[in-house]
Amino acid sequence: MKLNYKRTFLIGLAFLSISAFWQMYDNIIPLMLQGTFGLGETITGAIMAADNVLALFLLPLFGSLSDKVDTRLGKRMPFITAGTLLAVVFLMLLPVADRNANLILFVGALFALLVSMGLYRSPAVALMPDLTPNKLRSKGNAIINLMGAVGGVYTLIMIKLLVGKGEHPDYLPLFTSVAALMIISVGALVLTINEKKVKAKLEAECSALGEAFGGEESIQEEEKEEGGTEVGQAPMPREVKRSMAFLLASIFLWFTAYNAVTTAFSRYTRVVWKLEGGGFADCLMVATVAAIISYIPIGSIASKVGRKKTILGGIGLMSVCYLAAIFANAYHPVINIAFAAIGIGWAAINVNSYPMIVEMGKGCDIGKFTGTYYTFSMTAQIFTPVLSGFLLENVSYRTLFPYALTFSVLAFFTMRQVHHGDVKPEKKGSMLENFDVDD
Repeated sequence: MKLNYKRTFLIGLAFLSISAFWQMYDNIIPLMLQGTFGLGETITGAIMAADNVLALFLLPLFGSLSDKVDTRLGKRMPFITAGTLLAVVFLMLLPVADRNANLILFVGALFALLVSMGLYRSPAVALMPDLTPNKLRSKGNAIINLMGAVGGVYTLIMIKLLVGKGEHPDYLPLFTSVAALMIISVGALVLTINEKKVKAKLEAECSALGEAFGGEESIQEEEKEEGGTEVGQAPMPREVKRSMAFLLASIFLWFTAYNAVTTAFSRYTRVVWKLEGGGFADCLMVATVAAIISYIPIGSIASKVGRKKTILGGIGLMSVCYLAAIFANAYHPVINIAFAAIGIGWAAINVNSYPMIVEMGKGCDIGKFTGTYYTFSMTAQIFTPVLSGFLLENVSYRTLFPYALTFSVLAFFTMRQVHHGDVKPEKKGSMLENFDVDD
């Protein structure tokens, strides 16, 4: 059986809309909070961390609820459609509140918006494995990640084109463009994909071919075929636990470094580099495109030198770029080279870190350690906007890159203590599978 690329691209439209939204959220909401409402960096950081706090509760909640429902539209589609419609309504209230400097409306709409996004984020991610045979999910996940990258780049282009200069630019055109993309993307998904019919058809085809469609049983079968024991039965050896602890610490540290930069970058460039409007989007666009291009060579490098060395190389590359950025007093096109390197370094980390968790968890409770992986990364994204924001506000904006450098270097040293889960992955069966990452 071959992957249905057209159907997978259509399924990926939901993730495209999600990625487009978060790209705008991370870069524009802080500018509104400070430029219009005059909030300090610490409070701004706390508000920016709210989405991750809510995500810790909402993502498993709505993911679990979507597992249990059974409607005419299917299990995931009701959440995707309702979440998107609600998100668009509350999204469009934000520029209205910004125009009128109404902080109560802004905060209320922002909270409702984050809940709406949480409503359909997990169901949207789950839709691809629901409608893709188990053996084809690697390629399917690769397409989903590419679609997400397209959504992020779309928003950066819109920021560049639609955000004007000055202290109080009008963000309504930008928000309208992202809202339109969300409606069009999810509308196309709903009109072209009948979740229940597609799933029934795939299950019948897999049954006719004698192949497992998916689910817990097929996962356990794969474990046995690879020589593992039953899921969740074998205790993890002490030395492997030590490596796992250092890897989780590394995950926390590099997310602390990277998320501080991505959350504060739009304000940093305005204050330190004197960039106005959407000029900051160039660097972020370069980093995103460089990461996409680098997935294939990074996969090849990891297959030769191993995942640990590839991750260490990525951390080292990012650390050097953070160090160089400390000395940049104004924007210069050369800075784009550094951000391209940051994108490559981040891709090297993302492609290899989660597979190391899975490798160490084989024969144990993989699900538990997968949850722990996301808990550590999300906790870092809750912690770092507040701490880095406090330093930006009470010390200097120039603390941003030294802050990122410090945590990145710490991640390098903790990662060196990881001595398990480092295998040389097999060469991907197709070019597309290099984009199959979990971040």
